[in-house]
Amino acid sequence: MVNTTRRQVTALIGGTLLAPLAAPSIVKARSTQTIFIIVPYASGGSIDGMMRTIAKAMSETLEQPVLVDNKPGANGIVGSQYVARAPKDGTVLLAGGTGPISLNVLLRKSLPYKLEDFASVAMLCHGPLSLTVNSKMPVTDVKGFVDYAKSRDKPLFYATLGPGSVTHLFGIMMSKSMGFAVTDVPYRNNPLSIMDLLSGACDLNFATPVAVMEHATAGTLRILALSSDKRSPNLPDVPTLAESGYPELTASFWTALHAPAGTPPDVIARLNAAANAAMAKPEIASQLQTDGLLADTGAPDLLDAQLKKDAALWGPVIKSQNIVLD
Repeated sequence: MVNTTRRQVTALIGGTLLAPLAAPSIVKARSTQTIFIIVPYASGGSIDGMMRTIAKAMSETLEQPVLVDNKPGANGIVGSQYVARAPKDGTVLLAGGTGPISLNVLLRKSLPYKLEDFASVAMLCHGPLSLTVNSKMPVTDVKGFVDYAKSRDKPLFYATLGPGSVTHLFGIMMSKSMGFAVTDVPYRNNPLSIMDLLSGACDLNFATPVAVMEHATAGTLRILALSSDKRSPNLPDVPTLAESGYPELTASFWTALHAPAGTPPDVIARLNAAANAAMAKPEIASQLQTDGLLADTGAPDLLDAQLKKDAALWGPVIKSQNIVLD
């Protein structure tokens, strides 16, 4: 993506915070200057595709160009650092999430940015993890799974997306809560982990539901439970882990918009309103449902609350295992 010179936004709403869905008044502050949403992953992934749809919707609402710029590398650090050092004028935003923001700041001592380098703009969506096993495992529910795991004389192997990932940490939480041993097996991506789950090389994983839905429908994999606080509309017959007796195993991954710290409040309000309006569009709601995600709309403090929740959930796990990444 060409690096263009960015000027201070000259036409902004004066002082008053917008209501979350006050889209019609947003156009009063329109500008011809391009807004770049930095996606800290390679193009072609699910987050990249979703953000391109959201960027298009925000552009229509703002009557201002909004483009996605991919800056992958180092578990989201490259893109996140870029935004942390960007102009504080609302022209560069980060499509942040659980890994690049919450987990990186907890796991890495030499991280080139800190949580305080970002201002919350808007939560966008969140989704659950799925406790998924090969259908050849002789279990059909969480209770049977726990009994089976405790009856074995060796640990279960569970697939992760690497040390310090949500899948890695959630496996540690599950092992402690359910009372049996597990051994993590890291993979570069979900498709590779699912291949080994299908072959029996791994016993379970915590992939997103949409990643395993096809195999579950075919009967080769079995989704035992979800980590969400309520059942998924896409999987109404699959219980949550909380329903199954483990309310402490409630967690999600999320995507949100961040701006550099110091971005003026009126600019944040304008972008927040545009993001909320985008998430309310039927085409985005349809895409989220297909991906098994739930939309989040509200003021920027909704994202502030999520960051605090993540610190309380993942922080103790990381500390108890002394997990440090550099």
